[in-house]
Amino acid sequence: MSSAGRGRLKVYIGYAAGVGKTYQMLADAQDLRRRGVDVVVGYFEPHGRQDTIAQITGLEVIPRRVLEYRGTRLEEMDTAAILRRRPAVCVVDEFAHTNVPGCDRNKRWEEVHVLLDAGIDVLTTMNVQHLESLNDQVWNVTGIRVRETVPDWVLDEADEVRLIDVTPRALRNRLERGVVYSTEKAQQAMDHFFTEANLAALREIALRYAAHEIEEKLEAAPAETVDTGRRERILICVTANPFSASLIRRGKRVADYLRGDCLALHVLPQGGWAELPAGTREVIERHLHFARNLRIDTHAIAGPHVPRSIANFAREHQVTQIFVGRSLPRPWFKLLSETVVQQIVRLSADTQITIVSQRRR
Repeated sequence: MSSAGRGRLKVYIGYAAGVGKTYQMLADAQDLRRRGVDVVVGYFEPHGRQDTIAQITGLEVIPRRVLEYRGTRLEEMDTAAILRRRPAVCVVDEFAHTNVPGCDRNKRWEEVHVLLDAGIDVLTTMNVQHLESLNDQVWNVTGIRVRETVPDWVLDEADEVRLIDVTPRALRNRLERGVVYSTEKAQQAMDHFFTEANLAALREIALRYAAHEIEEKLEAAPAETVDTGRRERILICVTANPFSASLIRRGKRVADYLRGDCLALHVLPQGGWAELPAGTREVIERHLHFARNLRIDTHAIAGPHVPRSIANFAREHQVTQIFVGRSLPRPWFKLLSETVVQQIVRLSADTQITIVSQRRR
């Protein structure tokens, strides 16, 4: 583990609750303790799983912070207490968790970053469906929209990501035996999220992610296009359409896979932000803020002609691929005129255009 400077982050990742992430994390923490390393538990969520609870025996647990929210007493990790204790290693369960309003930071992964900045190594857990760029893919597969997410760059900066894997049949067997949830809750889970088809699809996503991470670490050279040798630069065209969030995730995922740069652009009316209705402005600003949280370089430029503005921006910034959403259906009297997307294609003949359709379940 680290002896100076920033702490090291190790993430135990799986594809569903019950695969054994927390169990393995605590087993490794016990091994560190036996070797004389100063380890504490900053946050642990037992979920009534007796074999996992047994793994905490002998480990020092930092008491949780209690907060009042809407008349209810809730517990969160006490980051300040951990900093005062200053262990060498801290165990933090449920990396993607959203904190109760009133905490110093919104997300638990942000609390973990505070510990890392203080030179404390962290072991933590999460499921692959909480990765931001996979949010739409998981929804399309399972019909469940995961609300708690972690930006991809947070996981990319981890020093080690360990995949904890069991077969879907073995996981369902654990559910049937009451190892993961109570009997009543387990049956409800198997009838809904934990169907064998869902679990198989989620496991495939997790395995693909792990394989890509291994491949990325093995290849040190930056990705280059085959024909020109230029570094890939992805431009995502952001609008007020709610689908822009999915478009941003898709473009960012492709840029990360190609190890290229990622930019997001919204073209404003000639008069700038002031010409937009308040509601439209709020939506666009939210999309651009979302893109910035994913470490995408965001831009808003004013121009009288949206397709030409996009094409000119792409040329000036040496963009190799433009990601746009499919144009909405038009009334019959406009069918002979070009759509915005068709104009972008015509004006950007030297650039690859990816037109992304909104998938519906």
